Amino acid sequence: MGEKIMNTTTLQIRIDKKTKNETKKIFGDLGLNMSTGIKLLLKQMTKAKSISFKPLTANGYTEEYEKELIKEAKWAKKYAKRYTSVDEMFKDILK
Repeated sequence: MGEKIMNTTTLQIRIDKKTKNETKKIFGDLGLNMSTGIKLLLKQMTKAKSISFKPLTANGYTEEYEKELIKEAKWAKKYAKRYTSVDEMFKDILK
């Protein structure tokens, strides 16, 4: 009578094989199976009301920071002073 009955549902996702296998290994190294690992992630998200990590681009930056870097690089390419050699650059910088 005192048992709490959990109302559960099934979640199915499609994901590429490489990501699945890499994730399965990571969870396994932590002593978790895939189902428990995903449940843990989802529980943490509902508790925090957000993703518990910052998604990063392939370059390892947040999307906002990478956009700012690209903007600065475009500006520098268009307006920055150019040098024909490293020696010329150092002479200009160190004068």
